[in-house]
Amino acid sequence: MGVFPDFDGLGGIGDLRAVVGALLTFVLIVAVLMLIDSAIVWSIATAHGNYATASKGRTGVLVSLGAAVLAGGGVAWMNWLLNLGQQL
Repeated sequence: MGVFPDFDGLGGIGDLRAVVGALLTFVLIVAVLMLIDSAIVWSIATAHGNYATASKGRTGVLVSLGAAVLAGGGVAWMNWLLNLGQQL
């Protein structure tokens, strides 16, 4: 059975792909910038003994890493699902 999504069935699908690609790029850039910023805050706060701010910096590092992993992993997962669907 050859059931797979028909990406050419909608008008303007190319524009939608361009918008999604731009949003993905934006998310990854912001995640990397927040990772750098949070790591700097975490290290400075730890060095000065401000553990409450260090905790917030550590949380920022973990959240930005999670956002980057989810954004990049979402693309890989979708490609895997599409390839699996074409094999069926």
